[in-house]
Amino acid sequence: MALFWLSDEAWAAIEPHLPKNQPGARRVDDRRVISGIVHVLKIGCRWCDCPADYGPSTTIYNRFNRWSRRGFWLNLLDALVDAGVVTRSTAIDSTYIKAQRAAFGAKGGARSRRSVARAVAGRPRSTRSPMSSAAPMR
Repeated sequence: MALFWLSDEAWAAIEPHLPKNQPGARRVDDRRVISGIVHVLKIGCRWCDCPADYGPSTTIYNRFNRWSRRGFWLNLLDALVDAGVVTRSTAIDSTYIKAQRAAFGAKGGARSRRSVARAVAGRPRSTRSPMSSAAPMR
């Protein structure tokens, strides 16, 4: 399977919007990481199955997660639209839309419980043994 790499045109549009001077350990190359994120989202594989050419899978996942929470991806996509690299309207095939298992009719999700009223009014779930109510043996 071929790896995805950002084009020079896309990278030129994105690079000015990347965070600078972040504290912590030395950063993995942003172009590699963003290419890895796009690869995972495009292919649909698990984060841990991302090829090592993009860098550590934990770095790729953590950066995607952190930037998603901060709304950073919207800024990057706007920059790509402004540069004419991508169009604002893009078709998404339904085979790429992920859903939870319960959406397909599989077991899972919330389980129904027996109401208290039915539990009190209904027949008991277990009965005492007829021998236990008999007179004790001597």
